[in-house]
Amino acid sequence: MAKRPAEPADQELGAIKNGDRPMEIDQDDAGEFEFEDEYEDEFESEDEIFEAGVDGRPDAEREADERENAMEVDQGTFIPGRHKLSAGETLSPDLSTYELLHTLDAPWPCLSCDIIPDSLGSDRKTYPATVYAVAGTQAARGRDKENQIMVMKMSSLSRMEKDDEEEDDDEDDEASDPILETKSIPMNSCTNRIRAHQCSQTTAARPPTTLTAAMTESGQVLIHDITPHLTSFDTPGTTITPAQNKPICTIRAHKANEGYALDWSPLIQEGKLLTGDVAGNIFATTRTQGGGFVTDTTPYTGHQGTVEELQWSPTEKSVFASASNDGTVKIWDARSKSRKAAVSVQVSNTDVNVLSWSHQTAHLLASGADDGEWAVWDLRQWKPSTSLGSDKKPSPVASFNFHKEQITAVEWHPTDDSIVLVCAGDNTLTLWDLAVELDDEESRDTAGVQDVPPQLLFVHYMEQVKEAHWHPQIPGTVMATGGSGFGVFKTISV
Repeated sequence: MAKRPAEPADQELGAIKNGDRPMEIDQDDAGEFEFEDEYEDEFESEDEIFEAGVDGRPDAEREADERENAMEVDQGTFIPGRHKLSAGETLSPDLSTYELLHTLDAPWPCLSCDIIPDSLGSDRKTYPATVYAVAGTQAARGRDKENQIMVMKMSSLSRMEKDDEEEDDDEDDEASDPILETKSIPMNSCTNRIRAHQCSQTTAARPPTTLTAAMTESGQVLIHDITPHLTSFDTPGTTITPAQNKPICTIRAHKANEGYALDWSPLIQEGKLLTGDVAGNIFATTRTQGGGFVTDTTPYTGHQGTVEELQWSPTEKSVFASASNDGTVKIWDARSKSRKAAVSVQVSNTDVNVLSWSHQTAHLLASGADDGEWAVWDLRQWKPSTSLGSDKKPSPVASFNFHKEQITAVEWHPTDDSIVLVCAGDNTLTLWDLAVELDDEESRDTAGVQDVPPQLLFVHYMEQVKEAHWHPQIPGTVMATGGSGFGVFKTISV
């Protein structure tokens, strides 16, 4: 599975393969993060943004023609991930399709990030928006001591500019320049995967403890308490001591085996962590009542290759799923004394890189593989391997091969079990609506659309995109990370 950032953007982009590291780059500005304005000089005026593409015909005539040919795909239409740019060509987003769009540079690429829940309220729809997040870097070889965990607060994230009539309806949405605040935790190794977890709030006056677990290239898993770092953003004068930057636990059970799979249980508030490595071992680490951590000495075994992904069930405390480059997805009962999988299904002939368990429909599991296919499975059709014949393997309830490079992330929308985001090695992040079904007339209209499923809602282009997450409190908002930095966006279609 592709795990590491590709070479810098001035080289030809391709699939990111294991063992690759970014080449040394100019670090004069290392440690400084700022939002970038990709489109600063793209248009002379706001009017040009909204008039771009208008052919001068009367609106009614043009719109009628667009409706008639809405589903026609011209042979010259550029499809990100399918077509390559010619020399000197660049892609620019259609700004009218975004409600929110901000990009952010970092000193080194990050393979993994996570959004941290906050106390600002749920179902937030007003602007400017605020996002708290964490990410781990992948510095070039020889620059390992420049690695860090970045704790971030992104605030004053304004919505895209709209026309005067729409602005009148949103007087509370103030336009502002984005603000980024960061706290850095020094690391001596690259972070392959990072996940955050909030423990139970003990008192009304004390915020919940926020932990991060970072799976590193060295094989160690480092757990940090980043509560002080988050507090410092909102409490002026707060300083971070060197002791607060040190891990509160270092898991060494994987020895020298590198790993990529990591997940906190969403149902065990004290904190229970799964970690997987290239040797096929899965270890469970539990937080004790005293605040310490205990790792089981006996791993869960059964995969014949690297454990690429781990996902706890959203509804059952003792159940989790794993994916591997052996092409299988396995379902486990954490209480099993045998440490063997309860169910194992061969879902791909290539590496299975990522999994996502539906938050709304617990029997739905999405997977993404190295051949670019992602699929949705109904776990009610999966039976123990002892009772499932080789000729009766379950089929996915939906599968898509729109992407032609490896799938690097897949995640269900937190409140809508028909919406899924997918990241791929073709530099695209796609949004899908599984509820879309075409009737006969619509099917005839889409006859000219080659290999573009009707369930495809949106294509977001981002160089070397690796991972993305839905914000659980800002509906439809996505944060993504990749070789080109970070992106926070929301489309008008979700």
